[in-house]
Parts: sequence; C-alpha cells; structure tokens
Amino acid sequence: MSAPDLHVEDVPRPLAGVGSLADRVFRGVSRGVGVFVLVVFGAIGLFLAYQALPTLSRYGTSFFTESDWSPELDKVGMSAVLVGTFVVGLIAMFVAFPLSLAAALYITEFAPNGIRKTLVAMVDLMAAVPSIIYGLWGFWLLQPQLVPIAHWLHQHFGFIPIFEAATDPDAPAYAQSVYTGSAFVAGLVVAMMVIPITCAVMRDVFAQAPVGEREAALALGATRWGMIRTVVLPFGRGGIVGGTMLGLGRALGETVAVLLIISVAFDVKIRILENGTITVSSLIANRFGEATAAQLSALLTAGFVLFVITVIVNTIAAIIVSRSRSGAATEI
Repeated sequence: MSAPDLHVEDVPRPLAGVGSLADRVFRGVSRGVGVFVLVVFGAIGLFLAYQALPTLSRYGTSFFTESDWSPELDKVGMSAVLVGTFVVGLIAMFVAFPLSLAAALYITEFAPNGIRKTLVAMVDLMAAVPSIIYGLWGFWLLQPQLVPIAHWLHQHFGFIPIFEAATDPDAPAYAQSVYTGSAFVAGLVVAMMVIPITCAVMRDVFAQAPVGEREAALALGATRWGMIRTVVLPFGRGGIVGGTMLGLGRALGETVAVLLIISVAFDVKIRILENGTITVSSLIANRFGEATAAQLSALLTAGFVLFVITVIVNTIAAIIVSRSRSGAATEI
C-alpha cells in the first residue's frame, strides 16, 4: 500500500443545507420585498432627478445661491430655503438630543419594572400622533408660551447673532409679533416629533449592553451611574450618534407642523427668534397647489435636493448604528 500524499491540500467538503419549504418561502418573500423596496426607492430618486433636469439646466449653480423664490420674475433659488431647513433641524436636535438620551437612560436603567413598559408605550405613542396635531398644538398652545422666553433670550443674549431680532427688547411694550412664526418655535415643535425616534434607537442599543460587563463593573465597586458611564454609554455610542442622525433626517423633512407655525420669508438669516423662515418641505407644500408646469419642475428640484440630503443623513446613521459593538471603548 502506498503512503498517503502529505502534500495534497486538505479542502473542506462543501455542505449544502436543504431548508424546509417554509424556510424557502420565507427567504423568497423576504428577498422579493427587499428588492421591491429598492426598486421603489430607486424609482423615486430617478423620477425626481429627471424632473430636476430642466430647472438645473435653466438656472445652473444660481439655483443654489439665489435666495428669492419668485418664478413669475424668473428668480428661483434655494439658499434661503436650505438655510431655514438646517436651522429648524438643528434647533430640533439641540432640544431633542438631551431629552431623548435622558429618557432612554431612565427607561433602561432607572425605571421600575412596573412602569417601564408603560413608558416605552407612551414614547412610542408619540410617534403615532399625526404631525398636524403637533402643528396645531405648537401654534395655539406652545407659541404663546414661548414668546416671553424668546423676548427674554433677545433681551439678555441679543449680542449673540442668533438671538438678535428686529425690535427693541427693552421697550416698555415690546412687539410680540416679532417673536411668532419663527424657526425657534418651529424647531421646538419638531423636537417633540423627533424625540420618539431618537429615544427608541438609543433605548434599544442601551438595552443590549452585555449583562456580564454591567455586573463586572458593579462587582468592582462602581455605582449605578459609574456602570452606565463606563459600560452602557461606551457600548451605545453608535446608537446615540445613529439615533441622533436619524432624528435629524426626520427633522429636515417635517412639513405640516412647520408650515402651520412659520411665517414664510425667503431670507438667508440665522436669527432664530425672529419671525420669518422657510424649509424645503414647507415650500413644496405651500406652493404645490398653485404651481405651473415650470414652477412644478422647480419644486420637484427642491424635493430632489431634500431627497439627497435625507438619504445621505440616514445612510450615515445606519452605518454608524450597524458598527456599534459590545464593549467599545469600555474602561472599568
């Protein structure tokens, strides 16, 4: 008998698993749904891009530098619209981020078991409230309460450009109308709409923090807050960043609530307390009904720009969330 050849490479035998009929059906349906979503998503992007070609060919780069939106005067630009969109979105996230983080930590780490499910249901229920309800709530209830706060900010911090307003804050009877319909009010309303999304992502990631690492921190003498600071927060860093960016994507695209509150003004400004601003989504909703064919193309171009921005923001958020891993940067 000849000796075995020791130089022959040992290649693992491929294994072909045959799933059950239910597994194959589920796999096929899931794949079909995923492909269908991608096709619809791509079709929306291609449609908006095609509709944007006439406007971009007509105005070129001035479409992004011009602030006025007067199609009847052949002046169409998005600079004021883009600035207003990001100002409202950043105000919303400035308020929503700490509230979402605090709510997520309380629900996962401090809330008693008896009320934890109730708190989760209440936060999730906020996401189911229609945006028009938030808009009406902000216009009729929140805005009158925010006018004195806006006046106080202008009075004490008016030397900062963002807290400036076109009125005398020290006048015996200050002009309250200056502080209504502002990006400040709209941003706070949008923040209430963003909190459920941001909080849900953070809460899910915090809840997945490994029990072993939690118990190890506590066994070494860490307080509950010390355990949260050294284990939960480093573990959930990806969820914090990703949830915040997902919330920002929602804030940038909010329409009805913003349209009900703001006073439309095509001005490039960062004075958040002063009335008058505009966002991409509210522009489309405000001008769509009376638009001619050329004006409709300009509005669809604005929609395409918003589509690209939200896709970029949400894609970055999804990448960050997917890369979150256990024990990252944990120091006990």
